[in-house]
Amino acid sequence: MSHPTALRAERPSATAPPRRRVSTTKRKQNIAAYLFILPFFVIFLAMLVVPLVYSGYLSLFESRLIGGEAFAGLANYSRALQDPQFLSSVGRVGLFLLIQVPIMLGIALVLALVLDTGRAGGSKAGRLLIFIPYAVPAVVATLMWGYLYGPDFGPIAQVSRAVGLGTPDFLSPENILGSLINIVTWEFIGYNMIIIYAALRSIPPELYEAAEIDGAGPIRTAWSVKIPAVRPAIVLTIIFSIIGSFQLFAEPSLLNAIAPDAITNSFTPNYYAYNLAFINRELNYAAAIAFLLGIVIAVISYVVQLSEQRRERREGAM
Repeated sequence: MSHPTALRAERPSATAPPRRRVSTTKRKQNIAAYLFILPFFVIFLAMLVVPLVYSGYLSLFESRLIGGEAFAGLANYSRALQDPQFLSSVGRVGLFLLIQVPIMLGIALVLALVLDTGRAGGSKAGRLLIFIPYAVPAVVATLMWGYLYGPDFGPIAQVSRAVGLGTPDFLSPENILGSLINIVTWEFIGYNMIIIYAALRSIPPELYEAAEIDGAGPIRTAWSVKIPAVRPAIVLTIIFSIIGSFQLFAEPSLLNAIAPDAITNSFTPNYYAYNLAFINRELNYAAAIAFLLGIVIAVISYVVQLSEQRRERREGAM
């Protein structure tokens, strides 16, 4: 007759094969998971990391008539910080950001709140109609608005002349920034509205019930419950808008063909870097400007996120 301790000693060996099978299955699942995400990492490295590293390498050199490529250190960065064209383009985009982003996000927030109430006739159709401009490529949208803005052939100018109001020049140097603000706002209201609307739909119904018990109306509920609850989504749209503003390229580059006096080759930093690289053949200097632009975007985005985190900590301590 076997002793009980001997039986207990034999049990681990009896259960060992299933454990090995489980570990083998898990290992195969992990390998399959890595194989599925491998294409992303390959594309990420090939299309982002490698070009970024190469661009950083180029920014440290300069081309000379005698001697070819020579190491320049931070000379290109120093030149960019003293370049009036680059500095004016950054200031222009900064002004664009301060005006356009609040307008766009304000309209997107109001539209999301209206759609969330369910009172807009056919909320699904409303979301689709608002989102459609974002589905239009930036090139098509700019060409369309360029046609509408045209002082000679545009329908706005024709109607204005027909009623005796003269010909508005939306593409003049004085008005071009406002025209660009209108184009970009029209393009991206739907995108930001969808982000905010999705956050609104995730708010727990208990908060609405508590607000209703307290006697809060729709406006009070929107101000005291909905907007605070979707603040992280609003911060996310702000960061996306900052990045998009400093990357402004397609719209000014296309409008340059019909408004060359208003859209200069250094209208935005991105457009300036493009012209330096592919028109003036100053690849090294263009790479330095691109890196500086990335640093500006990263710093501003970090400041926005940090200020939001500090505000949340202050509210949590109260």
